[in-house]
Amino acid sequence: MSEEGRLDAPWLREPPLSDVLAVLDTAGEEARVVGGAIRNTLIGHPPGDIDIATTAPPREVAKRVEAAGFKAVPTGIEHGTITVVAAGQPFEITTLREDVETFGRRAKVAFGRDWRRDAERRDFTMNALSASRQGDLYDYVGGLVDIAARRVRFIGDASTRIAEDYLRILRFFRFHAAYGEGMPDAEGLAACIAGRAGLEQLSRERVRMEVFKLLIARHAVSVLAVMTDLGLLDRVLGGVPLIASFAKMTKVERAAGLQADAVRRLGALAVSVVDDA
Repeated sequence: MSEEGRLDAPWLREPPLSDVLAVLDTAGEEARVVGGAIRNTLIGHPPGDIDIATTAPPREVAKRVEAAGFKAVPTGIEHGTITVVAAGQPFEITTLREDVETFGRRAKVAFGRDWRRDAERRDFTMNALSASRQGDLYDYVGGLVDIAARRVRFIGDASTRIAEDYLRILRFFRFHAAYGEGMPDAEGLAACIAGRAGLEQLSRERVRMEVFKLLIARHAVSVLAVMTDLGLLDRVLGGVPLIASFAKMTKVERAAGLQADAVRRLGALAVSVVDDA
């Protein structure tokens, strides 16, 4: 299906977002809000960062927004992304893309005008929804059903999505800890196990950022336990994680009225490394 109903979100109609969309969604081009803001709204969370996709090529995006008095910053223009600052608020605007050739994170990308193809190149179904400025909601990969079921599911073949970027293994567990319920998707789990050696290709900085987000997620304890049972977490941390200690720390934080803190939780998780005698 393409159009799947409407998104009733006040933030979609409010400036400066409405002003930016109006500039791009005209004169033969189309612009929609995509990804996390829509997912979060449907789940009942604050929208967070708002990203926009458009059929307009990057130079046309920059030309239009600057003519409207907004600031255009070429933060990732080689990949089709421009950050537009309007009334002090940043929006990442990316031209529709399709992968022509992929090797790990390095992908040869072509700009396009096909919303379905753009959705199909994303990671999880719940992240591939888009909405027009009028609130028309589009779902090309079954994201609405998965959001309703609180299921984090890769788009298409899970192993293919992971091979495009092995960080998606950690993202799969992090998103399940934040938005999922019950056990993680079985196909996704199997693909993560099969591709776990690819974690060694990732930079420490990217791993750290993803792990820190996972540590403070709602279901962090149960998800870390699953990762430990599958032999994935020790690959990331370099030893045997102490899940019981981590669970106790989450209880202490709640009892003391403390916000979840990734560094504090990492200290509680610790890592027991056993050297050969």
